[in-house]
Amino acid sequence: MVEESPQSRCSAIELFEVVWCWSRGGRRVDRSPKMHAMLTSTDVDFDPAAAMPELALLRSALGRQDWAAARAVLDAAEPALRTQLIRDGAEVPGVEGLLWQVHAQEPEDTAAAAMLGAYLVKTGWAIRTTARASHVSREQFAALRDWLCRAEQVLIEAAARNPADCAVWVERLPTARGLQLGLSESRRRYDRLASVDPHHLPGQFHMVQQLCPKWSGSWEQAHAFARECMLAAPAGSLQGGLVAEVHLEQWLDLEGGAAGERYLLAEPVQTQLYEAAHRSVWHADFRQATGWVRVASVFAMLFSLVGDEPAARRLFVALGRVGSEYPWQYFANPSEQFRIRRARALAQGERR
Repeated sequence: MVEESPQSRCSAIELFEVVWCWSRGGRRVDRSPKMHAMLTSTDVDFDPAAAMPELALLRSALGRQDWAAARAVLDAAEPALRTQLIRDGAEVPGVEGLLWQVHAQEPEDTAAAAMLGAYLVKTGWAIRTTARASHVSREQFAALRDWLCRAEQVLIEAAARNPADCAVWVERLPTARGLQLGLSESRRRYDRLASVDPHHLPGQFHMVQQLCPKWSGSWEQAHAFARECMLAAPAGSLQGGLVAEVHLEQWLDLEGGAAGERYLLAEPVQTQLYEAAHRSVWHADFRQATGWVRVASVFAMLFSLVGDEPAARRLFVALGRVGSEYPWQYFANPSEQFRIRRARALAQGERR
């Protein structure tokens, strides 16, 4: 992450004032040189630690092979943050050996088991890639299955030892999907998660994917689940982002272009997107909880795709220099697209 000098850093009060005003439909345009410099910068930081400082502490502990320090970070986190930290911690170079060691010596430590499961899941999916099934080789599918079966062995035992560990159930969702265990099994696993935490966003993201047609679901099921989660969550929660993600998935299924644009501009879709934004990132009770960067990024991209620059501007202002690689990864140059669309939204959205 690029360090800023005290002279160039916009104060928290200035940033809050602008975000507060625009999140409530205000017309104030901030003319502060510091704000202008921050928002028109070519910098963009997709590192999740930029908006999740706990991740930097966890990475440091795992890098030192200090599981006790890593557990201290995880134990201090609320459930959704803990799950996300476990998922991101699984990507720290060299972590596999430490996790196998802890798992062997302390099998009751389901945090280690969940992170080990996440490591095995991520490794398998990286081999498969995110390409459509028709572009994935038989060897890639076989490797994915092998890694997911290994993950299942670790996670089944962990779920039996501690069925209240949300992170364990979250990791069992992509294994069910990749092993093609079916919608009913995925739903069973999600229901076990929801019985512990009914609004566990990391798990809901996975369930949305499972319910899409590419994984034997349907658009009706995916949209219904996303809306159900949004309406059940407290006002200002991030579950509105699930509605946006299903629409993004349907746009991707149309491969963008004119067909995708017509889909996003359809009146029912527009109505649902704005309702979801007002129930989440634009609600007065919105807080920057775990997952907010991803949700804001999805809304920013969708509003940018349909040319609603004032709406996109509100999200880009809130994001500042941070973003999530998802969904910008669907472009050839994710960071460049983020910068281009942010600059356009700030310029055009300001004039309206």
